[in-house]
Amino acid sequence: MKTKKLFSGRLRYSLFDFVNVFIMLVIIVLTLYPFWYVVVGSFNDGTDYLLRPTVFWPSRFTLVNFQAVFRYKALPQAFLITVSRTALGTVLHIFVTSLFAYAISRPELIARKLYTTLGLITMFFGGGLIPYYLVIATLGLTNTFWVYIIPGVFSFWNAIIFRSFFSQLPDSLIEVSRIEGAGEYRIFFTIIMPLSTPVFAALSLFTAIGHWNSFFDSMLYTHDNNLQTAQLFLMKLIKSTQTAAQMAQELNTRPDQLETVTTLSVQLATMVTITTPILVLYPFLQRFFVKGLMIGSVKG
Repeated sequence: MKTKKLFSGRLRYSLFDFVNVFIMLVIIVLTLYPFWYVVVGSFNDGTDYLLRPTVFWPSRFTLVNFQAVFRYKALPQAFLITVSRTALGTVLHIFVTSLFAYAISRPELIARKLYTTLGLITMFFGGGLIPYYLVIATLGLTNTFWVYIIPGVFSFWNAIIFRSFFSQLPDSLIEVSRIEGAGEYRIFFTIIMPLSTPVFAALSLFTAIGHWNSFFDSMLYTHDNNLQTAQLFLMKLIKSTQTAAQMAQELNTRPDQLETVTTLSVQLATMVTITTPILVLYPFLQRFFVKGLMIGSVKG
């Protein structure tokens, strides 16, 4: 079916192109505006924001909302826990999963199909939440920092992506390295890893985002406030306005404070504070996504 061209010359666009672009712009606006609305509210005076909610830009720009957030001692501790689990959890996960994937990608591995079959079974069948909690409790991981790290050290799904990528690398590189006397670990760290930067970067970011956004394990397996993650702190702050009101009151009682802080402005500032680090990291690794995941998913 032919569509009518709206412009003549070297660049010609059909009616479908304009409709498609318009629909995509609407979707982009609907997707980004809620976050922009939160950002605007976090930089606006609390009382002014309640009286006349701003749409596109803060009417009374201020940073006191973020001052209230960072003055609260529980948030820096939650940030420390989240950053620590994200960094350590991502490094260990990528290290262990990629090593396993490299092993099962080699055809000379004994019982290779058995390992793959056992891994696939774990992807489709699980004991459920209660048996999983009992395992965590039996291992002594409850109410410890390691409950964030050890259960997430390995993922067979990510191992499949790694294996598919490794399988596409030329076997001649590995054979030549073995002839030169290199062992498996040296081959992996000096040859396989440098050639697999896209898939390492993509899966590292996905794993890091999973750790950063996680709150359920913190809520379920820990009861010490010093072990709560930033996302759990944010969830408590949104569900219960008592903490947010206390944070606002501590700053509003200062005699030199001209701007006002409200419960809503504190909640918005906390959302922006917790979300910003992962948003800053995302653009630097975005270019690896398509190359790392699409290439790694061609073969099984």
